[in-house]
Amino acid sequence: MFSQLRRYIRSIMRRDPAAKSALEVILCYPGFHAVVIHRVAHFFYRHGWFLTARLISQFARFLTAIEIHPGAKISEGLFIDHGGGVVIGETAEIGRNVTIYQGVTLGGTGKEKEKRHPTIGDNVVISTGAKVLGSFTVGDNSRIGAGSVVLKAVPPNSTVVGVPGKVVARNGQKLALVDEADIDLRHDLLPDPVAEMMSNMQANIELLEQRVKALENKD
Repeated sequence: MFSQLRRYIRSIMRRDPAAKSALEVILCYPGFHAVVIHRVAHFFYRHGWFLTARLISQFARFLTAIEIHPGAKISEGLFIDHGGGVVIGETAEIGRNVTIYQGVTLGGTGKEKEKRHPTIGDNVVISTGAKVLGSFTVGDNSRIGAGSVVLKAVPPNSTVVGVPGKVVARNGQKLALVDEADIDLRHDLLPDPVAEMMSNMQANIELLEQRVKALENKD
């Protein structure tokens, strides 16, 4: 148990340049508190103590402003950065070394009793305010841009942006007209497919205007 905590603290410090010491992570990081308390709540949930599990998770929500249902399955290394407003649903599954920023929702789209929340692969980054809704998989090493709404499966090694979310890069190859964001998901470098479409439309309009003027001059 203590070796797992040490590995977890080291993984947080590797991913957050603001973390100055292990003690700071232990005392001051709500994402750390939320995940540790979730381990306790999940233990009770797995053993059928559902009310106890929910009470523990509600205490964590009050303490951290992060809501993780005790039924959610979370692997090692989840880093919830800042954390305010994060919601993780009951049937969500999160792989190893996932990074989630504030305002993220891993939610469902209906009232089904079975699997209704997403499965997040290893080494995925989900940026501020993103919503991943439904029972599908976000592949390993993928990145979800800030404010995106993802409603269908994401292949591994992909970058997704927009509402609804669209894959704009895959396996290091850009599918949009801007440079691929780097491995740390530089939010300022994320492609904007809507802006690109508008830019292309503007270019086409200008070309048509030039052709119309040329035809008018011939007359």
